[in-house]
Amino acid sequence: MFNLANLFTAANMISGIAAILFAFMGRIDLAPFAIVLGAIFDFFDGFIARKLKKDGDLGKQLDSLADMITFGLAPGMVMLVLMTADIEGYLLDRHYEVIRYDFFAYLEGIVQGTETYAVPFFALSVPFFALFRLAKFNIDARQTTQFFGLPTPANTLFLMTFPLVLCHSEIEYNETIELLFNPALLSFVTVAMSLLMVVEVPLFSLKFKSFGWKSNEVRFVFLLISSVFILIFKAWSIALIVILYLILSLIVNKRKNEI
Repeated sequence: MFNLANLFTAANMISGIAAILFAFMGRIDLAPFAIVLGAIFDFFDGFIARKLKKDGDLGKQLDSLADMITFGLAPGMVMLVLMTADIEGYLLDRHYEVIRYDFFAYLEGIVQGTETYAVPFFALSVPFFALFRLAKFNIDARQTTQFFGLPTPANTLFLMTFPLVLCHSEIEYNETIELLFNPALLSFVTVAMSLLMVVEVPLFSLKFKSFGWKSNEVRFVFLLISSVFILIFKAWSIALIVILYLILSLIVNKRKNEI
């Protein structure tokens, strides 16, 4: 039970819990990094399990439970906190106390009945759809060489672009930032991306079985364009890379259907 692979899975879950705690403290600058750390643990638990030949049913169940925390509940909580924040107030002095205060003031208003603006709770669509996505992945034998629906880590990385840009980019409050971080728009994007986790859209896997060009064209193209995005767009590149992944998958599927 307590083999090395499963311990890495547990570390994935702890990283997700840490991300939630950071979010509740208003530290949405740190929460995405805790989630990324969880993603690293998530990668290595599978790698180690295969190397040690410990990839049994218990490990698969533990992996889904940990992913539900790190790639379901944690990003949902980060987006909930972000949607309740006064972005203009935060950007004036870059103090995270503003985000923490806004979040708890919003919750207190909901409890007392003085706050009726429920849009931020659309952030709960992330754990809602992640629950079904992860359960389906466990029983879907087709998802060994490709995915059907957006993987939970990809959806999480897309959503974490927003707090990363807000907290780690030299942006100033203007009409564009006001629009991009408007709670209504954020809720729409969150729900739309979360829905993609359960939509029957075939997406290519990034796993390399060999390093030849012929069987990996789309993977090499994806990595090349992603590298360019990172150099040019910095934090925004994360969301753009996820969109690129979806577009390339659609192109690959269209070509397969034409053959």
